[in-house]
Amino acid sequence: MSTLQPASERAVGIDAPLLEVRNLVVRYGKKGPAAVDDVSFTIARGETLGLVGESGSGKTTIGRAILGLQTVTSGQILFEGRDITKARAAERRSLQGDLRAVFQDPFSSLNPRRPIGDALTEPLRVAGVPRTEREQRAREVLDAVGLAPGSETRFPRQFSGGQRQRISIARALVTDPRLVVCDEAVSALDLSTQAQVLNLLADLRAGTDLGYLFIAHDMAVVEFLAQRVVVLNRGRIVEQGRTGEVMRNPQHHYTRVLMAASPVPDPDEQARRREAWRALKASAAAPAA
Repeated sequence: MSTLQPASERAVGIDAPLLEVRNLVVRYGKKGPAAVDDVSFTIARGETLGLVGESGSGKTTIGRAILGLQTVTSGQILFEGRDITKARAAERRSLQGDLRAVFQDPFSSLNPRRPIGDALTEPLRVAGVPRTEREQRAREVLDAVGLAPGSETRFPRQFSGGQRQRISIARALVTDPRLVVCDEAVSALDLSTQAQVLNLLADLRAGTDLGYLFIAHDMAVVEFLAQRVVVLNRGRIVEQGRTGEVMRNPQHHYTRVLMAASPVPDPDEQARRREAWRALKASAAAPAA
């Protein structure tokens, strides 16, 4: 993979939004607290938006709402100008090729008894693509993610964790989507494999209209891949902007806490960050929801 400059320094085309989330509210139960409270953001074509926050911040709930896996209480989700907030099953099926996902644990979503080629070709089979064409497309996407020829005949257990995540990315890309929701897609990987997968995601997007919603808890990971970032705490946006600007000059206390929590390979710097994180956590309570 090529060496890439930080995503925040690369240009983003100005175009009508690929995805627009308007005043999104998600509650668990009719009278329960809001897991997501009045969240709004857009993603342009070819852009990566980082959605970052600690566990329980609401970021995964937002991703699930966009994918139609979580009921929306109020607000709107528009995909290429089309309101998909309460899309029915048939409408969702029509979106499956354009709106894809990569999750944290690829192994749990792969059938251990079937070769990975079956997982890659399944969405194409459902779409009515002829067998020879879908098998060719599977080989193409496996090559695009850096897996060896013939990988489609092997089983999930025969791959490493990083390779299985590459398979998940290939499966997401096999339908040539417009938007991919990456939910903690590198958080279970070691730092070296994380870097490889992040470079892969950036290379696959380069020069295309492919957009990513990149959900993570690590600000350093988001800084590398995302042009813009939205910081969530307790279901609400506390800060957003171009990633480089937010990283250089964070305006919110919670953003500074997240930055201090990001791991680094240097043990001395890691120790300093750990102390800074403790001090920041102790200096002020997190803002109320």
